[in-house]
Amino acid sequence: MTTPHVEATWSIAQLAEEFGLTHRTIRHYEELGLLSPERRGTVRVFHRRDRTRLELIVRGKRIGFPLEEIRTIIDMYDETPGESGQLVYLLDQIAARRAELEQRRADIDRTLAEMESMERRCRADLRRLQS
Repeated sequence: MTTPHVEATWSIAQLAEEFGLTHRTIRHYEELGLLSPERRGTVRVFHRRDRTRLELIVRGKRIGFPLEEIRTIIDMYDETPGESGQLVYLLDQIAARRAELEQRRADIDRTLAEMESMERRCRADLRRLQS
């Protein structure tokens, strides 16, 4: 006799704990249509698809994508051209995000160098005034 396949499910509390999110954040993602858990009365039941989508949302947020961009990327998986189109688009978005971050890093490095130069001048001026 075979055992029926039981799909793994998660509660909002389990996903919140696993991903370090608040229940409110997960409900917000649901309100935006990024997640669509099954409803059993007042209880949300999250299936593997929701968990995977939440993982992608968290990953996308971590690298700086806005939620609308994350939605576009996630939704592409279910639409034509499917996963390959999704990956090409994602690679383009990663390249753009990387370019932005590299520019910000260059700006920060330039600012730090200016601060260092100003600090040296201030210290030299202070030594001169104190002697």
